[in-house]
Amino acid sequence: MPTYANTVPVMERHRFDVASLDRYLSQHLDAYRGGLEVRQFDSGHSNPTFFVSADMTDGKRKDFVLRKKPPGKLVASAHQVDREYRVISALAGTDVPVAPARLLCADESVIGQMFYLMDAVPGRILIDASMPDQSPAQRAAIFDSMNDVLARLHKVDPVRVGLGDYGRTGHYIARQLARWTRQYAELKTEEIAAMDKLSAWLPEHIPAEDPTGIVHGDYRLGNLIVHPTEPRIVAVLDWELSTLGHPLCDIAYNCLGYHLVEPPHGFATVDFGRLGLPTEDEYVAAYCRRMGRPSIPHWNYYLAFSLFRLAAIAQGVYRRGLQGNSSNPESVRMSRAARERAELAWSLVS
Repeated sequence: MPTYANTVPVMERHRFDVASLDRYLSQHLDAYRGGLEVRQFDSGHSNPTFFVSADMTDGKRKDFVLRKKPPGKLVASAHQVDREYRVISALAGTDVPVAPARLLCADESVIGQMFYLMDAVPGRILIDASMPDQSPAQRAAIFDSMNDVLARLHKVDPVRVGLGDYGRTGHYIARQLARWTRQYAELKTEEIAAMDKLSAWLPEHIPAEDPTGIVHGDYRLGNLIVHPTEPRIVAVLDWELSTLGHPLCDIAYNCLGYHLVEPPHGFATVDFGRLGLPTEDEYVAAYCRRMGRPSIPHWNYYLAFSLFRLAAIAQGVYRRGLQGNSSNPESVRMSRAARERAELAWSLVS
């Protein structure tokens, strides 16, 4: 029996017409025969994600994952599942592990929102970095594989894989600061002094180094599928925030757990030696070796930038929670997260 992340019955606010989906798949999915079953994954704040199982013409059941936009009024630049579909399709021919994409449906009349379908990849989602069920050697190997996969992504030539127009070239940080400052202002529910300070300081201190590559945008352990039994990454998930951008922002975001305390995403206070986890310096050094660079100057800037962006995202999740259209019932807790991330970012650069 394949191993997947936890699922629950489809939540009331995310229910859709399964019969309509069945009719659509019978016309557009190769080898589809019916017997459709749908459940919802119990994690995620943004695009609702569903486990789909169906009979195929070879007589076997096949498992898929469906990602769709959430219901309700949405920010224009968010929840672009068509971009997710495009990037995983483009990366399928590289050494970056992704789930095989099957189809994209832009017709909202089918289930109410745009969606795409990909193969379900068996494996484990190990959200907690302390990974209590793993040995020190296994934890070390999983972190090293996470580091290796990110470096592989940053080495992909966007033009070669058909993503030369997936985003703009250069000035990524400046553009991201403008975007998230604007989005935060649109979704703000209370005053956060640290966000105002960062909004003014960060644009004035952008490092001169300005490379362009494919960036994931939310690269962390919880968005990776680990092999069912081996300590290695077999698929990268949740490409909603991917674009052409600054790779050093991606590795900095990946390292935010070293600065956040609250589990499962934060692990700043764990005993790295006892758990077998690399320190932040060791993890960054491994990435630098893989990328052929001696170090990362202005490291704290990239961390602060990533935290600022994460605070703005948290504010958006909180606002959607108040409006009742977030895919995670815990989203209302994000208000505190937005403030804490902004204050931590300001402490790193002030």
